[in-house]
Amino acid sequence: MVPMPSKKVRLKMEAKKQRIIDCAAELFAQKGYINTPVRDIIDASGYGTSTFYRYFTDKEDLLKTLLTDFLDQIIDHVNDYFHREQDVNKRFVESKRVVMQVFASHPELSEIYVRVVGISPAVDQCLKEFDDRYLKFVEQNIAYGIKYGFFRNLPLEPICHSILSVIKYAVYKWVVLKEISSEEMIELVVSFHRSLGEGLYMKN
Repeated sequence: MVPMPSKKVRLKMEAKKQRIIDCAAELFAQKGYINTPVRDIIDASGYGTSTFYRYFTDKEDLLKTLLTDFLDQIIDHVNDYFHREQDVNKRFVESKRVVMQVFASHPELSEIYVRVVGISPAVDQCLKEFDDRYLKFVEQNIAYGIKYGFFRNLPLEPICHSILSVIKYAVYKWVVLKEISSEEMIELVVSFHRSLGEGLYMKN
């Protein structure tokens, strides 16, 4: 039986892995995923080839890990906000601010997120899994509001998909088109949800 590494060793291994991910994120954002060879990531990290392949099977595996970690952050931040805020109407809008603040805090990861669509079926599947998780989260939130009389009983699917589409559009305008600032990106999404909420909330 292979002994488990000590906590100190595990932390050191995790730090190496994160260093490789951080270097890859910087290079992918600067040069693009396609134009970044594994050798550049290895050189930037300061580790050897064997260290890279200890954690990742190839560049695509690294990209999937990077995206999954980033998108998990978004879900975790929204979950934390929902546990803190009990006002259903307020959290319908402000939970989107939480999402956009995560994007705004990570411009490199945000740029990678919008630029790697279509890179490969495996990467597209990774992005789809996030979309599905977020859509389910939004749907459950609205369904709860409908059930308990906070929201009008409207079709959920078009509402949920419009929410996700606006988020993606705003991120694209910010990091790819560079037409808006991160603050304007956040406000674009929040103001859309304020307007959407006016049609969704039950009137007293």
